[in-house]
Amino acid sequence: MSSAQTDGSGGRPILALTQGDPAGVGPEVVLKAVAERQPPHDWIPLLVAERAALEPLRASLDLRSDEILYLEEPPTREALTDLHGRVPVFDPLGEERTVEPGRPGASDALGALAALDVALDLARAGVVDAMVTAPVSKAAIAEHCLASFRGHTDYLARHCGLEAYGRDYLMAFLLPRLQVALLNVHLPLTEAIAGVTERALVEALECLHRYAGGKIAVAGLNPHAGEGGLLGEEDERIVRPAVERARAAGIDVHGPESADSLFSRAMRDEFDWVLALYHDQGLVAVK
Repeated sequence: MSSAQTDGSGGRPILALTQGDPAGVGPEVVLKAVAERQPPHDWIPLLVAERAALEPLRASLDLRSDEILYLEEPPTREALTDLHGRVPVFDPLGEERTVEPGRPGASDALGALAALDVALDLARAGVVDAMVTAPVSKAAIAEHCLASFRGHTDYLARHCGLEAYGRDYLMAFLLPRLQVALLNVHLPLTEAIAGVTERALVEALECLHRYAGGKIAVAGLNPHAGEGGLLGEEDERIVRPAVERARAAGIDVHGPESADSLFSRAMRDEFDWVLALYHDQGLVAVK
């Protein structure tokens, strides 16, 4: 039996919404998400966001001050199920300061990363059921807080210890008619191409099969999936052997498939998932 069924939440999941970059669109996005919920509410929010970022926006979104409850301490799960309709907010920094919209600085990078860490701790402790992350400024975090930061996915995986087990996570996007996972994420294109290896592909396919299943298509790296080697030999030398290894292991995978038509084929239900090889190959179709 899940904790959501036994803690008084009536089966409703508790979602931690992180502020993202306080100087970006994140605070407005998370406030709108809770302001526009229609009863009956089927989920319980917890905003992990700075008061300094939220308060300047509250009036414009028609949220009264008594609709928001600023918590002094990180909440327990039980406390979040008995708020009488108020939206709980935990400020990860608790500092009085001024946020300059559109001008992310060191304090904003610190606040963005602190919100992510708090939400992650709450999720791992079972206080919340899931995290919903607003956009951060990767450049600001890398400059002021953590030089290795490249995005939420790798950061969360590292802090959950997933990197110790090989490729046991993927960034994925689920739309009503299209589901896309990425082999390589936030890398310069030359590094992303170098990251297309047989081992990486097999691990990604095993991960996708393990957690999602279904019929998977692997996008080709080159135009027309290499056109039999005429337009690049990586698809025949690297991608196809990885697909064949995965198929031999019982995974329903196909490819390499020409990326120029693959996503529309998936939207016509020919495939359940597309494994794109690099960020923009998949995200152009998704977005």
